[in-house]
Amino acid sequence: MRIAAPVILLVLALLAAIALDRPLPPADLVVVERSDCYTLDPQRMSYQHELRRARVIYETLVNLRASDCEVVPGVAERWERSPDGLTWTFHLRADAKWSNGDPVTSADFLYAWRRAILPDTAADYSGLFLDIRGARAFFEFRTRQLKEYDAGGAGTPERAQAAWDDAMRAFDEMVAIDAPDARTLVVALERPLPYFLDYCAFPPFAPVHERTVDAFTSLDAASARLVQRHGWTKPGHLVTNGAYVPTTWRYKRDMRLEANPHYWNRAAVVAKSIDFRTIENPNTGVLSFESGAADWLTDVGPEYKTEMLGERRAYLERYRSEFEAAMSSGLLHDEAVAALPPPVAGERRNIRGFDAFGTDFFSFNCRPALPGGKTNPFHDAAVRRAFALSVDKAELIKRVTRLNERVTGTLVPVGSIAGYPEVEGLGFDPERARAELKSAGWEDRDGDGIVENARGERFPTVDILYSTASPRYQNLALAMRDMWKRELRVAAECRGKDSKLYKEDLKKGNFMIARGGWYGDYGDPTTWLDLQRTGNGNNDRGYSNPEYDRMIEAATSIVDPAERLRALAECERWLFTVEVPLLPLCNYVTVYGYDPARTQGMSEHPRLEQDLSLLGTPAQRAAAKSAEDAAAKPSEVVP
Repeated sequence: MRIAAPVILLVLALLAAIALDRPLPPADLVVVERSDCYTLDPQRMSYQHELRRARVIYETLVNLRASDCEVVPGVAERWERSPDGLTWTFHLRADAKWSNGDPVTSADFLYAWRRAILPDTAADYSGLFLDIRGARAFFEFRTRQLKEYDAGGAGTPERAQAAWDDAMRAFDEMVAIDAPDARTLVVALERPLPYFLDYCAFPPFAPVHERTVDAFTSLDAASARLVQRHGWTKPGHLVTNGAYVPTTWRYKRDMRLEANPHYWNRAAVVAKSIDFRTIENPNTGVLSFESGAADWLTDVGPEYKTEMLGERRAYLERYRSEFEAAMSSGLLHDEAVAALPPPVAGERRNIRGFDAFGTDFFSFNCRPALPGGKTNPFHDAAVRRAFALSVDKAELIKRVTRLNERVTGTLVPVGSIAGYPEVEGLGFDPERARAELKSAGWEDRDGDGIVENARGERFPTVDILYSTASPRYQNLALAMRDMWKRELRVAAECRGKDSKLYKEDLKKGNFMIARGGWYGDYGDPTTWLDLQRTGNGNNDRGYSNPEYDRMIEAATSIVDPAERLRALAECERWLFTVEVPLLPLCNYVTVYGYDPARTQGMSEHPRLEQDLSLLGTPAQRAAAKSAEDAAAKPSEVVP
C-alpha cells in the first residue's frame, strides 16, 4: 500500500494533465496570430492584436462601426456635449450587463478610468486620460504624495491607508468625472477635443468589474502604492461586458472566446465561439492557414507574400469582367470575389492586402549634438530636406518592399480621416537635394566624390539604425544608403540590432537616421502630428521647434471642425516641406489570409478596426442578421 499511493497520485496527475491538454472542440471562427496577448486588462493593453480582442471582450461607452469607423452607441445609448465642447454627458443603456449578470454602471467607468489616471497603475495610454479636467493635476498630486511617503520614514498599513484615503478624496475633488446615478456619466475636459468620442471607443477607456478587480488589489505598506495582481484577467475570474468571454487561455498556445449570454446585443453576434491560436513562426502560420486549420491569418509574414499577392492579382485578372460586373451590381468586394469560380493552379483568392492606418518612415536625429558631443549635421533642416529629396520611394516600393504600398511624403494616410485635406510633402528631386545640401555648407569641394564643409571636413559617415525583426528594415536601409551615396556623395553604414537593443538606442538618441513607423491610435490627425511636439514620449527624433509647438497648439484649439482640420493640414504641410523631422516612405499594407467564400465581414476602412463578432461564413452571417432583426422587432400584444 505504501507503493500504491504514489502510483495513484501519479496516475491522477497524468489524467489531469491530459484533460488540461485536450484539444478544444471546433470553434465557429479560428484566428491565427503571430503573438499572444500580454494582458487582458483593458487599461494596460497596447498592441494591435490585444486591442482587437479587447474590442469584443469589453464594450466601451461608444463603438466604432467597423465598416466606416463612424461612432455608434455602445454601453451609452445616447450622449450630449455642452455648447462650449467641454462637458460630455453619457446615458447608459439599462440592458448593459456584465458576463456574471451584474448591471454595467457609470461607477464601473469611473473606477476603470481612475485606474488609468493613478500613477500607481498607469500604463502606455494613460496620457490620453490627462485631457480630462483635473486629471493631470491629480496625477502630479499622487506622485508627490508617494514621494513624500517614501521620505517620511517606515511605512505602516495605517499610514498607507491614510494616504490612500487622502488620494481618493483628492481624486473626487480634482478630477471632473462624475457618476450622479448608475446610468449617467459626466466628464469635463481641459479643452475641447473634437475626437473625444474616438477616445471613448478606444479599449483602454473600457470599464472593468470593480468587485472582481478589487479582490486582486492591495495597498503596499512600504510604499503606499496600490498593488494589482493580474489573476483577475484569467478565465474563471475575468468578468467582461462585451460580446465574448474568454473561457480558456493557454499562454502562447491558444485562447477561446465564447459568446457572452448577457451581452445586450447578443443576437447580432455571428460566431458563437472564437479560437485564437498563437503561431510565432510566419511560415508555420501560413502552412496552418493553407491546410484549412484557420479562417483568418491576421498577418501573412513571409517574404514570399508578394508572390502570393501576385497569384491573387492573376486570379482577379482572369475574371476581371465578372468581378467588375458583380461590383457594379452592388456587391461588396469580398462578396464579389466569393461569387467568382474557384481559382486554379497558380491563382489564389485567400490572401488580400489592405492599405492600413499606418506609415513607414525613417527618423532623423534632430538633436544639436550626437552621443559623445559631436556636432549633428541633421540638426539643420536643410540637411534633412536634402536626404528626403534624394530618396526614390517609388523605386523602394517596386524593388524592395514589393507590396505596392502607397508612397507618401507625409504622415497621415490619405482618406483615413473624413474631411482632412490631402497634404503633399517632398518628392524625389536629386537636383534640389544637392542644392539643399550645398545651402547647408556641404559640397564636393575637392572632387574626391565626398562632400565637405568649408573647413574641408568630410560629411560624417551616416549611422543608419534598424531593427533586425524583419528583413524589410535592413533592405530599406541598404537601398537608401546607396541612394544617398549616389545622389548626395555621402557615406553611410547600416547598423542592425535586435528589437530590445534597437529601442534602447532609439530612446537614447544613439543614431543619425533610424527606422521607425506609426499606426494611428484614434481618428484625428493629432494622433500623428502630436508625435513631433517638444517632449512627446514618442518623439524619438528629439525634434523641438517652438514655432511648430505654437502652430499645433493653435490649430487644436480651433472649435470649428472644418477650420480645425484645415489648420492641422497646414501644420503637416509645413512640417514635411520645411522641417522634415522624419522621412515618410509609404503607408503600410496589412496582408490578411482568408477566403471570402468562407469568411466574410472584413472591413476595408484604412483603420482596419475589424469587428470579430461580425466575421463568419455567409450562412452564419445570414442567421445572425435574421436573429438581430427578430430581436429588434416589437413583440405583438395579445389581447
